[in-house]
Amino acid sequence: MFILAANTIPDGGMLSKSWWIFQNNIPMFWYGIKITLLLAVLGTLFGLVLGLLLGGIRAVRIEERDKTIVKIIKKILHAIVAVYVWFFRGTPMMVQAMFFYFSIRSVIGWTPLVAGIVIISVNTGAYMAEIIRSGIQSIDKGQIEGARSLGMTNTQTMMSIVLPQAIRNSLPSIGNEFIVNIKDSSMLNVIGVTELFFQTTSVAGSVFLYMETFLITCIIYLIMTSLATLILNWIERKLNTPKVSGVKKAGEA
Repeated sequence: MFILAANTIPDGGMLSKSWWIFQNNIPMFWYGIKITLLLAVLGTLFGLVLGLLLGGIRAVRIEERDKTIVKIIKKILHAIVAVYVWFFRGTPMMVQAMFFYFSIRSVIGWTPLVAGIVIISVNTGAYMAEIIRSGIQSIDKGQIEGARSLGMTNTQTMMSIVLPQAIRNSLPSIGNEFIVNIKDSSMLNVIGVTELFFQTTSVAGSVFLYMETFLITCIIYLIMTSLATLILNWIERKLNTPKVSGVKKAGEA
């Protein structure tokens, strides 16, 4: 990776300078793009897994037929998840990154990249928990009752009937979280994660052309989020397209 000195910048307008900066610092921008996508993908996947667990806990009802100890356990779990969601949704991820990275670094000695993945995952998990909870609650109760009448346990009903439909119903919101993570990963530069924003500030500080350098980054972020939107829309259309049965309509050959 390299950065050229400011005195070699050619004369010209903002666009020509931005193109020159990009051409001569491609390794810097490319490395930042890879780290940004790594953070967004892993943060969304781990956050989804965490959200499935927490959302499932929040969706579990406390029923009258439950034993006293079961009711107590459910209430405790509901309270823990509620506090978790309240904290991580109510505080900025930048503040969370600073607090958890520097408070735990002396204990486990984690790197900024590992810390960034963990922080973006637990932050996303709080939002995913609410997304999954609402997805679970959108499932018709008749399906749950029908599964139980067939002898399926609560776990079997949740894993085979409820969660697949809840994830499908929540796919637009899950995809939106991925797009948000692409952008919000820039906050992790405060703990030294060398994502796209961090690399951009390094380039801009060397060539002393902040407007031109950040114009490049704006375009890169737009390209990444636009491509992610197109891919997610394609996946959503595929899932919503009904499968064609092998029965032919009347009059067809």
